[in-house]
Amino acid sequence: MKKGIILLPAIVLALFVCAFSAPSGARGLPQKNDACLACHGEKEMKSESGKSIFVDPAKLSASKHAGVACQNCHTDIKDYPHPKKIARPQCATCHAGAAASVPKSVHGALGAESCSNCHNGAHEVQKAGRLPTKECATCHADEVAQYQQSVHAKFRSAGDAEAPVCLSCHGPAHKIVPRSDASSMVAKKNLPGTCGACHANPEFLARHQIPYARPVEAYKRSWHGRQIEAGNLKAASCSDCHGSHAIYGPQNARSKTNHWNVPATCGACHAEIEKAYDASVHGAAVARGVRGAPVCTDCHGEHTILAPSEPQSLVNPARVSSVTCGHCHSDERLAARYNLPLDKVPAFQDSFHGLANRAGSQTVANCASCHGVHNILASSDPRSMVSPQNIAATCGACHPGAGERFAIGRVHVLPETAAEHPVVRFVRVAYWWLIPLTVGFMLLHNGLDFFAKMARGGPRIHTGEEVPRMNLHFRIAHWLTVLSFPTLVLTGFALKFSESWWAAPVVQWEGQMTVRATTHRIAGVVLIASVVYHVGHLIWRKRDRIILWRLIPDIKDVTDLLGVIRYNLGLTDERPRFGMFSYAEKIEYLAYMWGTVVMVSTGFLLWFENFTLRNFPKWVTDAATAVHYYEAILASLSILIWHFYMTIFDPDVYPMDKAWWNGKASADHLKHTRPEYYMEIVSKQSEEKAPPEKKSG
Repeated sequence: MKKGIILLPAIVLALFVCAFSAPSGARGLPQKNDACLACHGEKEMKSESGKSIFVDPAKLSASKHAGVACQNCHTDIKDYPHPKKIARPQCATCHAGAAASVPKSVHGALGAESCSNCHNGAHEVQKAGRLPTKECATCHADEVAQYQQSVHAKFRSAGDAEAPVCLSCHGPAHKIVPRSDASSMVAKKNLPGTCGACHANPEFLARHQIPYARPVEAYKRSWHGRQIEAGNLKAASCSDCHGSHAIYGPQNARSKTNHWNVPATCGACHAEIEKAYDASVHGAAVARGVRGAPVCTDCHGEHTILAPSEPQSLVNPARVSSVTCGHCHSDERLAARYNLPLDKVPAFQDSFHGLANRAGSQTVANCASCHGVHNILASSDPRSMVSPQNIAATCGACHPGAGERFAIGRVHVLPETAAEHPVVRFVRVAYWWLIPLTVGFMLLHNGLDFFAKMARGGPRIHTGEEVPRMNLHFRIAHWLTVLSFPTLVLTGFALKFSESWWAAPVVQWEGQMTVRATTHRIAGVVLIASVVYHVGHLIWRKRDRIILWRLIPDIKDVTDLLGVIRYNLGLTDERPRFGMFSYAEKIEYLAYMWGTVVMVSTGFLLWFENFTLRNFPKWVTDAATAVHYYEAILASLSILIWHFYMTIFDPDVYPMDKAWWNGKASADHLKHTRPEYYMEIVSKQSEEKAPPEKKSG
């Protein structure tokens, strides 16, 4: 028989000796444990089956159970010698809560060994909060090995007590449940909250100098975050992109979020897209190690990845060109480094596509519409959507028939560059001379007239007498123009200057409906209707066609213009007298009719762009755009400076010539400026009022 069991006297003697010479490692333990350690404190102590029943006094005194008497756990030992077979201690005796939780946890599968496996054995029990990662490694060696290489372990080993360990993410040891369990802290739906315990804390981010502002909040707002919250477990959560245990900083070559690894990380869910991207000009550049080449996160964002249909998405049709593509392709440093052309983005932004895009249109073509999304290739590549052999089909997707008769020319063309067509250059240069000269003449003429009249002063006669000036038909045509012209100006320039404060009310709906464009076209039709009505009126009423003859310029208009200038300069005391129309009114009428023809013809070329692109070379559209824009500037300034002065701000008619409203003009003004015409009107009125002559017989 074994030592300690053969003879009772020997045992008693041993206990007596041990009572006065307990092992030094047992100091601090309850004295009642000394008798047990007298035998079990010997390293050679074994059971009948040969199993070691040695209890290391030093480890016991360092354990959580250091102050617990042996009999508290071994409750069936009442005396010595104790029974050969001793019942397994029940942790639930003291730890009822934990004992109730463990069977429901993932560790419940370990059965009776679950407590001792994690707590380092019954006699070396450690407090759960102090469990080193190595305890988990007993069963989870691979996961722990990955963790020990991670950025979390790096900070932990450097003494950062805030760096997470296993229990930080998986929860209390007794309540750990499988990841597939909806209540698990590492279940997909719960990961944002788990990671957010640290990464949603601004103070934590500041202390650890983490540069990403509010990453968890950003993720929760993203398409992925909202899909996860809605129960779509196929959407990406934190661990899908950053890893589970092997989480590295983005600068680490092993990190899943390292710049070079991002396409593969996203490709885990988006395999077909990754394949297309890898074959693209961007993917090929990344494969060659070009640091400036964009990866998924450069275009879609990092944590706040939104669906393309969402207005704030970086790849939303209204933003992809200016915010995303333009970020690189308008960067001077990148252009110089990689020999990229810098004219493409500004040329696009100045085109109709770019202007409508900046105004918020969701349907107009953007960079991705023509160059592709993930499959972007160089224009020299036969597979490219913008290669010479494919460009007609690409444009034809929106403009059927484009390029059928004429090859699609240069698309991104900036003014004053070699790519600009000679006709377009001529139009631009011509208007650059015409607009300043015309506006300068109007300002000088009206300014001189205004200040001369103000300086000359004198009382104005106001008898209140009015005479007919515009009949109803003339006024209807004028009203249609008054209604349409300002609308055309506002909605037209709102496209060109959509970022301006005054344009905001006009373009605010462009993302959902083409309010601006539709209103502009309706106003154009109304303007055409005013001209058609005016022409029809003159054809129908012979009596009113007299204005056509009176509006034809003659040599007297030249002498009248020179006479007015001389009179306003004080070089003569004789003021010119006008007929039915002055030279200023003739100039305006002819300019209005000519401008309307120009604006309508170019407007139709732009409105029916499919017809234009199908039947004319592209430079015709470019020329029509230039003419339409510059003529609009000239027409707007002419109305503001020339027409408004004659009908409102001229001291002789201020505050307004009301002929456009009630058809009557001030008799006092006509007597003063055109007395012969006034007498003509009075004579006609007398004839109309006179009773018809009675026939004799």
